Amino acid sequence: MVQSIYRFILLISILLPFQLKAQQHAIIKGNITDDKQNKISGAHIQIEPIAKYTTSDTNGNYTIKVPSNTNITLKISHISYQNFEAKFQLKSGEIKSYNHILQLKQEQLKEVVVASQESISNKNISIGTKQLELLPVTGSGAVEQIIKTLPGVSSNNELSSQYTVRGGNFDENLVYINDVEIYRPNLVRSGQQEGLSVINPDLVSSIQFSSGGFDAKYGDKLSSVLDVKYKTPTKFEASAEASLLGSSFHFANSSKNSKLSYLAGIRYKTNEYLLNSLDTKGEYKPNYTDVQAMLNYRFSNSLSLHLWASMSRNNYNFKPETRNTSFGTISEALQLKIYFEGKEKDKYETNLQALTLKFHPNSISLYRIIASRYETTEKETFDIMGQYYLSDLFVSQGGNSSESLENIGVGTFIDHARNKLSRNVSTIDLKGDHNIDDLFIQWGVGGKHEEVDDRINEWQYQDSAGYSVPVSNSGVVLAYTRNATNKINSNHITSFGQATYVFQNSKGEFQLTGGLRYHFWDYTNESFFSPRASVDYIPNWEKKVKFRFSSGFYQQTPSYREMLNYNGKINPNVNLQKSIHYVLGQEYFFQAWNRPFKFSSELYYKDLKSLTPYDIENVRIRYYADKKSKGYATGLDLRINGEFVPGTESWASLSIMKTEEDIIGDEFGYLPRPTDERVNFAMFFQDYLPNNPSYKMHLSLFYGGKLPVWTPKKGKNGDSFRMPNYRRIDLGFSKVLVDENTDFKNGLLKHFKSMWISLEVFNVLDINNTISYLWINDVSGNQYAIPNYLTSRKINLKLSAKF
Repeated sequence: MVQSIYRFILLISILLPFQLKAQQHAIIKGNITDDKQNKISGAHIQIEPIAKYTTSDTNGNYTIKVPSNTNITLKISHISYQNFEAKFQLKSGEIKSYNHILQLKQEQLKEVVVASQESISNKNISIGTKQLELLPVTGSGAVEQIIKTLPGVSSNNELSSQYTVRGGNFDENLVYINDVEIYRPNLVRSGQQEGLSVINPDLVSSIQFSSGGFDAKYGDKLSSVLDVKYKTPTKFEASAEASLLGSSFHFANSSKNSKLSYLAGIRYKTNEYLLNSLDTKGEYKPNYTDVQAMLNYRFSNSLSLHLWASMSRNNYNFKPETRNTSFGTISEALQLKIYFEGKEKDKYETNLQALTLKFHPNSISLYRIIASRYETTEKETFDIMGQYYLSDLFVSQGGNSSESLENIGVGTFIDHARNKLSRNVSTIDLKGDHNIDDLFIQWGVGGKHEEVDDRINEWQYQDSAGYSVPVSNSGVVLAYTRNATNKINSNHITSFGQATYVFQNSKGEFQLTGGLRYHFWDYTNESFFSPRASVDYIPNWEKKVKFRFSSGFYQQTPSYREMLNYNGKINPNVNLQKSIHYVLGQEYFFQAWNRPFKFSSELYYKDLKSLTPYDIENVRIRYYADKKSKGYATGLDLRINGEFVPGTESWASLSIMKTEEDIIGDEFGYLPRPTDERVNFAMFFQDYLPNNPSYKMHLSLFYGGKLPVWTPKKGKNGDSFRMPNYRRIDLGFSKVLVDENTDFKNGLLKHFKSMWISLEVFNVLDINNTISYLWINDVSGNQYAIPNYLTSRKINLKLSAKF
């Protein structure tokens, strides 16, 4: 650790002479927006007659050093906007602020912001925040719903915000909000228990996503990174939304001198309406509340303070009554009926506070101190008894679907749980950015303290036709039990350094990035280094094409969940998961029907050097912490996005993937991993009536391949099969009632910038998608997998407004 800190102190001392030297030149800096004040990222800024280049960042800001006392031409260009030129002659040491508004290359719908602003030099996928207002959302987060439509991303559960990426699981994805890492709940078993995602879409200003091969500045996870930034408001804005699934409200403003700005949002959700479409009938009483606020204060042009606070309360109350599920085939049609007694009561409370101090001493350096605290308490309580009847239906012999031929299984089961988990995470990070000519350097050092206190007490009793399952010589035993009291108290020290060098020659533009991460964990007294690198090449072709190759070493220190054996005890020898990414990709920018499009593809191979095997049931992951495995994931991701309809962005993604693992010592060789989904297709499409653009349509389509399933409680030694494909279409229709061009605003309507009403149809084709299985035994020892279906077709009405 001392050596790591010493290296970064040495790096800072080396950079100081460069900063002093840089101040002897003139500098142009500014902000680039469109005529709606939307920030334009990826605009290409060029200085002539010298070969100086840079691009605007995600907030539209740019800074470029220029020679003094010389006539220069500033050129600004972007694939979606008209080119612009301006001439300057600056004095030595002069800092020129120059903001500019770019005009779209062609006429667009005024109420739509085209989201084709992904920079050709950007490494990650950028998502336009305008799409968050339009997408029909059944799960807990609009941002995650968009992410699920991207290549390499898969989720076969519309009730959950969780997703898997390129063969990984939910725990392998990094999520950041304003550079603060976000954690997912531990005890949640199913999507309907999740509640609201911590990301409030009303507050979001930018979204960046990488499905692999990401830079060293991001943390130590195996699969992906989602980087979300919240707004820094410059004027008043507010919005409100109400639907059958809940409501939300947000507001933001800035002081007259622009030193103080603030934004806040509150959300309430209840998915009782959706859950009533499940096979299990009863009293669903879920409610989820989330409040977030952000305060920004600028002491001077070089110093500012940012406070973010978030509080969420998720309550899931459920009293099941009956369940009636028909499954099987025509030749073997089966029906399960269950009569329940008891109830379930779950409660998840989360608080997060983050304080960021930003220091911008000059135009080429930025320093940030980020301190955060995350606290969560999760309680899971249920006592549910079910009496079931498994019947062979008379369909195969010409009867109707309600006629029963015989009962092939009768029994009772009891599920019991008293689980409580508390987790506290405190972090502090120091980060720096330095832009020196064509070299961009980033570094950081930080520490994290984590405390976990977990009490596990759950069991299941099964009785089939009077016989308890299983039966031992000593008498009746429980079919399943977990009982443990675990406490974890550990510290992490991390640091990273990376540099990006951009240069041009006669062949085109090159962007080289190399970085190194360091991580020390005192729980095992282990430390490791993770080198990562990427090369981006944009040739000087008439057609805009970018090629990219990235590779890196990715290691994941075990989360608390990964440390647990199947019985709930902490494994004394925890496993550090390791993976090497190899990613080769290309992006092709082209025009079709006089509109911009982009086709991208990535071929990847993940060499999974060390893994911890696990099972997935719905969204709950159960690790086999006492076992280790090795494996691989390989595949191809394809995506095309652009203006299929003028003025709107749509896209389609196709992923082909295979992932397997070999558990050491089991003698079974390579087996499919639980996320081995060979084919995945997703599409987001927008349209409107040509003669009346205020009528719009938004469609989300998902197709997921068959996932492997193993017999429960036998691990990978049991039999396996694959569940059916996941198929779903969500459709939304909206009508703009008021916008900025409405002439008849009067009374209350004059206070609205815009207002629209939406009709959403979830699961248009009413397909029974399977998420997991309920396993039933009969007295003969036969085991039946009863599918647990997801939500059926439902209609939602939503009213949205902006002030």
